[in-house]
Amino acid sequence: MSEPLFDRVALIGIGLIGSSIALNVKAHGLARHVAITTRRAETLATAERLGLGDSYHLEVTDAVREADLVILCVPVGICGAITREIAPYLKAGAIISDVGSVKGAVIEQMRPHLPETVAFVPAHPLAGTEQSGPQAGFVALFQKRWCILTPLEETDPPAVERLKVFWEACGSAVEIMTAEHHDLVLAIVSHVPHLIAYNIVGTAADLETVTQSEVVKFSASGFRDFTRIAASDPTMWRDVFLTNRDAVLEMLARFSEDLASLQRAIRWGDGDTLFDLFTRTRAIRRNVIEAGQDTAKPNFGREAGNGSSDESSA
Repeated sequence: MSEPLFDRVALIGIGLIGSSIALNVKAHGLARHVAITTRRAETLATAERLGLGDSYHLEVTDAVREADLVILCVPVGICGAITREIAPYLKAGAIISDVGSVKGAVIEQMRPHLPETVAFVPAHPLAGTEQSGPQAGFVALFQKRWCILTPLEETDPPAVERLKVFWEACGSAVEIMTAEHHDLVLAIVSHVPHLIAYNIVGTAADLETVTQSEVVKFSASGFRDFTRIAASDPTMWRDVFLTNRDAVLEMLARFSEDLASLQRAIRWGDGDTLFDLFTRTRAIRRNVIEAGQDTAKPNFGREAGNGSSDESSA
């Protein structure tokens, strides 16, 4: 685009998502200045060595001064504390956003501290990998992925549109919905699957002594892919489950009921029930591919010997 969308963008936190945003801002000329802040000096030094920004700050208040767009790229559990700290230093007219995969709790934490002079547009890019840190970011992370915006009723519509354009420039398709609806949808498409992966891998770890390490030695593709998901950032996912507990528990209850039905089908040799379920779920997999959310290539599109692939963040 000919003119940058923003003069100064401040990124609070520079892990996978923050660094990928920084790379997109640079690649697409979305801002004249990118200010990066994180509390760990070594992480900040890595970001500077990688050339992710234009200025680097250990003090978050220094980064947000005069920023037109401030994005919190931190675990959802600390969004409130950071917002309280930066609130007095926010520029009038600035857009404040985040990237957390829980929206209701983030709004509840951040909203009370924000001055009326700024526009609050919560966001969630549905993109990520199991990698973390500033070195994990890459420009294509958001390509053909969804970014969900959950603006408040009082949010200025032009600010919502401006952030929508920003995420579209990063390669995302943008959807706007309420925070409540977002949290329910993400509970089933992301949060519960991650919880199941953590649980299965944990069960396998407990079985290691029984099987004399054969669980790891003979890991088939199913278990291997669960371990990839379960390698995601533990702090982030701890906060996700604690802050979206109602929606997650609701989806877990439904999952437990369906799992009990499967147990009965296996116990009583009900092959028709199993076949019908597997047929329906196979069709859903085809729909996911047709929607452009994954590839039909063998081995999930991995190169030979490469165990990584995209996974929705939180």
